[in-house]
Amino acid sequence: MNKKFLAALTIPMLAMAANVAAAVADMAANDAPEVEAAAAAPIATVEVATRKTRSSVELSKSDMQKILPGVNPLKALQTLPGVSFQTADPWGNNEQNLSLFIHGFSGQQLGYTMDGVPLGDQQYGNYNGLSPQRAITSENVGRVILSSGAGDLATASTSNLGGTIETFSSNPLASRNVAVQQTVGSYKTSRTYLRYDTGNFGDGNSAYISGVHHEQKAWDFNGRQGGDQINAKFINSSSLGRLTIYAAYSDKIEPNEDSTVHSATEKYQPYTRPFMYPNFQQALSYLSATGATPPAEGNNYRNYYSDAQRTDYLTYAKFETNLTDTTSWTNQIYYHNDDGVGVVAGPIGVAGLPALFAVYFPGQNLKQVFGNSGYATRTTEYAINRNGWMSTLNTELGDHKLQAGFWLEHNRSSAYRRWYALDVNNPSSPYDRPGNPLITQYGSEINNKVAQLHLQDEWRVSPDFALQAGFKSSLQFAEGQFPVQPKVGAIANSNALPVGEIITKKWFLPQIGGRWDITAQDQAFFNVQKNMRQFVTYGGGGVSPWSLSSQGAFDLFKATAKPETSITYEAGLRTSHQLNWGALSAFDGQVNVYHVDFKDRLLQISPTSVITSIIGGNLAVLTNVGSVKTNGIDLSGTLHFGRNFSLYNALSYNQSKYDDNYVSGKDTVFTAGKKVPGSPEWMDKFVATLTVADTEFQLSGDYVGKRYATYTNDLSVKSYFLTNLGVSGKLAFLNGGWVKNARYRLNVTNLTNKEGDLNVVVGAASGTYNTFPIAPRQGFLTLMADF
Repeated sequence: MNKKFLAALTIPMLAMAANVAAAVADMAANDAPEVEAAAAAPIATVEVATRKTRSSVELSKSDMQKILPGVNPLKALQTLPGVSFQTADPWGNNEQNLSLFIHGFSGQQLGYTMDGVPLGDQQYGNYNGLSPQRAITSENVGRVILSSGAGDLATASTSNLGGTIETFSSNPLASRNVAVQQTVGSYKTSRTYLRYDTGNFGDGNSAYISGVHHEQKAWDFNGRQGGDQINAKFINSSSLGRLTIYAAYSDKIEPNEDSTVHSATEKYQPYTRPFMYPNFQQALSYLSATGATPPAEGNNYRNYYSDAQRTDYLTYAKFETNLTDTTSWTNQIYYHNDDGVGVVAGPIGVAGLPALFAVYFPGQNLKQVFGNSGYATRTTEYAINRNGWMSTLNTELGDHKLQAGFWLEHNRSSAYRRWYALDVNNPSSPYDRPGNPLITQYGSEINNKVAQLHLQDEWRVSPDFALQAGFKSSLQFAEGQFPVQPKVGAIANSNALPVGEIITKKWFLPQIGGRWDITAQDQAFFNVQKNMRQFVTYGGGGVSPWSLSSQGAFDLFKATAKPETSITYEAGLRTSHQLNWGALSAFDGQVNVYHVDFKDRLLQISPTSVITSIIGGNLAVLTNVGSVKTNGIDLSGTLHFGRNFSLYNALSYNQSKYDDNYVSGKDTVFTAGKKVPGSPEWMDKFVATLTVADTEFQLSGDYVGKRYATYTNDLSVKSYFLTNLGVSGKLAFLNGGWVKNARYRLNVTNLTNKEGDLNVVVGAASGTYNTFPIAPRQGFLTLMADF
């Protein structure tokens, strides 16, 4: 594949509310069954026609792209109430420093799907999925639905404790079309998007194929973010049913960022820690003659480069058929393959590396061993190979709508940690994959099978009131091996990393909810649901039993640990009214209150003396450390002043507190009554949209309140308020003949050029935490047209 093959709440929540009918018509055109289960209009107009018994809001394709053409679907959700999303780049593409909290739950405790296909838990170095922006090109997203309290029982996820995010691809157009879009802007940005729609052909056939080439220079060093993507979708509608086939290829390289370490012992705390690539002479002179980093910089020393390389292939086939007038059956199979590597080229004299390398090269000159540069290249090399099947049967019996289904997945994943020389005469690049490792420190292989079953009934008790009840079962069969074990001494007090099988079964995870159509414009809803997060199946990192440092710690976990669970209670009101109050012509909005009981939180801690005697050595253990209570409220609404001006605002309050203290080693960590770090209590978002003639102006704001940086709440980071500007309009002089819909879009992010702490990496110990900075103001111009 030629990597230059293409080279060369949108907040407007938008004004869009001004055109609910158009949004509904657009979704009807897509003709996707999932639409019926979603809010029937964009978020600004939380329609009372929704079938949800829970809080569920939606962003359309046009609203996403107004934020910034090519934006990550997850970043687009940051305009919604209760959502805190941060990452280093304007599009939200960088996964290494991505931070997402919804109602106090972190991004790894949510569920994610794309057209129903599970995307895993989204943690960096993913073992069971891929990010939405790799699964589909942003411009091909049709809509994104956030269920912030609890997801549908049928959601294919083992991690959705705190809700679900569903991304849906757009469908092929009915008429033949070529769409061209080019974005240029700050830091040498170039994003080229091409899409060809066949239009309807043959007997009920339609299809499209698209390609993207994206690149941008990193804002604080000379790195390049970019990659290529290809999407293709085919739909056949016949008397037998509807067949959908989708395929996606993604090849991306993202430069990572080093976070700034904050603690009382760190005297040097820079705003950024930029890499030195490609200035290799600067990197060589940065180290002392013995290869040491500047002592004054402490843990905030600089690396030569770091990046994430990911290549993904994703495909699915889905067939929907009506067995009778009241019964439908949907089957979907999918396949995903990922080949990825995370790379860091850094000094060999830091973070305990001399002791590690001495195990493999005893008595040798380490600088010479690693190429005489004073640097080594470390990789974590990932592979995912998974396939699955989802089947759902829907039928109507009188006033009852019954649904039953299952999801099966088989996932084989691996993670290998390797070390390479960085030759002083031939330095490597972040855009090449290293070869010929000097050390393979460890290698894990995980074989995981998942089965999820669900059954639910929606009972129309009366014309204006419905009850929905059901349950799901979640089963996981995971076995981990380490074909490559670290040498004795490579991990302190550890002779071998753990192997073995863990089977977890939860047969009854219930849900009950209801909705009441108070009037044609007002709706009340409630929902109570229990969810479980299955154990993470990753070897060598993360909060996973296969990432523990001894067999004894693994066996203790297997015998005593419980999966994390949550029970979510939520209730709310939706409204949408046309008004005749002077300039105010309409209002729509939603209020949602919720309470969550989160139990059996898992945390890696130092063992107590009793545990040490059981497992041997003084190694970390993974154990349940207590529960969390969460209470919150979301309020969002849009005021419409005719067709030319709208004002959207979303205010949210969330209080998540730990119930328990826990013991780590000999110390009691006093977390009882403390607030969950990283998650803000207060957030407020607004979008003001003004249309003058054919030009739309949009000003958006995002306030994120103070966030605690440690479990003990002894340190925190300040609030921030960021604004963004968007201007768009038609290019009338180009329209006509073979050019259609020619238009432009100008976007400015961080309009006032604010500085501060964008996201916080919670410290494992009291008094220490890391931060990533707010990116500076950036501007982008997008030109687009259809042919």
